[in-house]
Amino acid sequence: MSETVLAEPQPRQGIRALGAHKSYLVMMAAKIISRFGDSIDSIAYSWMVYVLTGSEVLMGTLFALNFIPGIAFSLFTGVLVDRWSKKKIVIIANTGRGLMVILTAMLYFTGYLQPWHLFIFTFINSSFECFSTPAEMSLVPRILPKELLLSGNSLTSSAARTAELAGLGAAGGLIAVIGVTGAMITDALTFLIAAFLFLWVRTRAEDKGPDASDDAPAASEQKKTYWSEFKSGLAFVKGQKMILLTLLAAAFVNLCLTPYNVLEPVYVKEILHSGPLGLSLMGISLVVGMIISGLWISQKGNRHKKSRMIVFGFLLLGVSYGLLYIPSIVSAYPLYTATVFCFGMGIAISFVNTPINTFMMEVTPSDMLGRVGALSSMLGTCTIPLGGLIAGFAGTWVSVELLFLIFGILMIIPGLLLLTQKSFMSV
Repeated sequence: MSETVLAEPQPRQGIRALGAHKSYLVMMAAKIISRFGDSIDSIAYSWMVYVLTGSEVLMGTLFALNFIPGIAFSLFTGVLVDRWSKKKIVIIANTGRGLMVILTAMLYFTGYLQPWHLFIFTFINSSFECFSTPAEMSLVPRILPKELLLSGNSLTSSAARTAELAGLGAAGGLIAVIGVTGAMITDALTFLIAAFLFLWVRTRAEDKGPDASDDAPAASEQKKTYWSEFKSGLAFVKGQKMILLTLLAAAFVNLCLTPYNVLEPVYVKEILHSGPLGLSLMGISLVVGMIISGLWISQKGNRHKKSRMIVFGFLLLGVSYGLLYIPSIVSAYPLYTATVFCFGMGIAISFVNTPINTFMMEVTPSDMLGRVGALSSMLGTCTIPLGGLIAGFAGTWVSVELLFLIFGILMIIPGLLLLTQKSFMSV
């Protein structure tokens, strides 16, 4: 008689499988709540700065200041994130940001808030984010098994974007009912609630930093150990060609998208002949595209190679971006035409970002994720001010729609380059 061989049950994948991981659900809930608050704050804070300063120069300077800690500190905070408890870092960072927002709101409410306060508070909040971003990235592989990383990252991204839409929709009503101060307090509470929720996050492996009671090495040894870890992180990325390529490609996306973010109001007014409604419609279309593609990836993405999704994302993003040139030569329904292309950009962004983040989590040793995540954050942040400068100068010589076409074509290049890398296309 032939012996019957039972096939091993395959691990469940997709959204349903994520429900079995309670810590992931808690972490996602914290992300949704904090992103909802961020969206409210983005409008309330901008309005507060404008009312307080009345200066476009100061507003632009504060916007630029947001990126300085990321450029200056991210590369160095990664080592500390790898050493310390990731959960504690996220809790402390969220709590700190919440308290800073409360302080800002109270000073504004009492009339004591001055412009120099805003520079200090903005710098501190951005510094907290330098720690929390790589720490959250490092937590995900400690919560989810490898086969669920793509689904988990995609679902979290879609949920966060949905919360962002809800926050943008609620911001106006909240400000009208409870004022700018009340809206900012709401944002602060979302940070504090998120920090509280992280108390219930449990990792599959112990995630503890060095205990304070341990015998501390000499200061020189600590310094040597820190720099050796710092250099080992850089050496790892340098030795991993595929990680380096994807990091540089993702940073290039940020560079190319910055002109869109900077000049979108000009495009809406001069090319689409619309106003705030058009700006809002394009933003909503972009986010909805990201949500839909994120949900698809979370459910179906494991059936496809990450490399193919990334290349598809680059190509679609470049084509959709470049097609924003079309409304300038087609007079019929320019706003709705541009909205369709923004939807395509949103679809593409999830196909680029989510597989890249998942790929890094899968191939990077868990004790180096903080450094790799911080390096990724720094590279992406560095290109944003550079893209802003390029957009500002180029915008004086080239029409905005032609600038979008040029950068759309440029964005196709990373996809074509990755397509030629056989080792990458096997991922």
